[in-house]
Amino acid sequence: MEIALILGQDGITNGAIYALLALALVLVFAVTRVIFIQQGEFVAYGALTLAMMQGGTVPATVWLLLVMGVLVTALDGSAALRAGQVRRAAAVAGWNLVYPLALLAVLAGLPVNELPLAVQVLLTLGVVVPLGPMMYRLMYQPIASAPVLILLIVSVALHITMVGLGLLFFGAEGQRTPAFSDASFDLGPLMISGQTLWVLAVSSLLIVALYQFFERTLYGKALRATAINRVGARLMGISPTLAGKLTFFLAAFIGALSGVLIAPITTIYYDTGFLIALKGFVAAIIGGLASYPVAALGALIVGLLEAFASFWASAYKEVIVFTLIIPVLLWRSLNSRHVEEEE
Repeated sequence: MEIALILGQDGITNGAIYALLALALVLVFAVTRVIFIQQGEFVAYGALTLAMMQGGTVPATVWLLLVMGVLVTALDGSAALRAGQVRRAAAVAGWNLVYPLALLAVLAGLPVNELPLAVQVLLTLGVVVPLGPMMYRLMYQPIASAPVLILLIVSVALHITMVGLGLLFFGAEGQRTPAFSDASFDLGPLMISGQTLWVLAVSSLLIVALYQFFERTLYGKALRATAINRVGARLMGISPTLAGKLTFFLAAFIGALSGVLIAPITTIYYDTGFLIALKGFVAAIIGGLASYPVAALGALIVGLLEAFASFWASAYKEVIVFTLIIPVLLWRSLNSRHVEEEE
């Protein structure tokens, strides 16, 4: 029973992270039809960017942010100038060029490794999260109406590119960051670490915040409308470009924050995020890439299955977890009618 409780604790902790990633995958696919394979790279980039800051080094991801910002400014800024929209061109340059330069100056000029952990986390999110909407603008917006297969091929290409850049930026060595808290609590036979409580608390708060965002804010309702009917939302004046950028912003935020949360628990390598996101993808498939509550429940099942499989058959734990997708797909194929993409 003690072993079962310890494995259950590990499974719930991992499941909380998988739930966040599954929600992000479902959201991105529902709004943009993009299977966000590179979600895992945002996890790794978030963790390793924080590790570089704590090591006293300017994170290489800020240079990627600057390069992508220059490209976005060149595209959107020149289009705004040609249309005579000087104020919009200035806003584009401010968000995509001035902001990365200011962030680079802060990271290069301040002793970031001596700053409080909360400030380091905010700076990490400030570097990694804007990569999401920039990626949508540069890679997906020009082909937003393309078939799902084309979008999937682009996602695979971006995943491979980001893994290669991760090796260039962070090297082949793994990194682990200090825990948010050194506290530990005894609950019967269990010893619950402070970092585990941080993961569960932040994950729960983020899920509640996302629920409130979709239920009570105008932008959240716009994303829900786009997810339900993209054409109808466009006819009602909801910009598909804005919806895509906002969706990628949320997905990048969830990925980067997940990386920051798990960095003290496990060693993160440049390619670690792919396997983590793949388990979130299994949970998203359980939810049919459509249902948020079922995807979150599937994430907890994946986490618990992984924890118990690592004890009983550690050499096959990944096989056992990914085999879960086969009966789910079989059941869904038998209970769903075929729908053409045009429908």
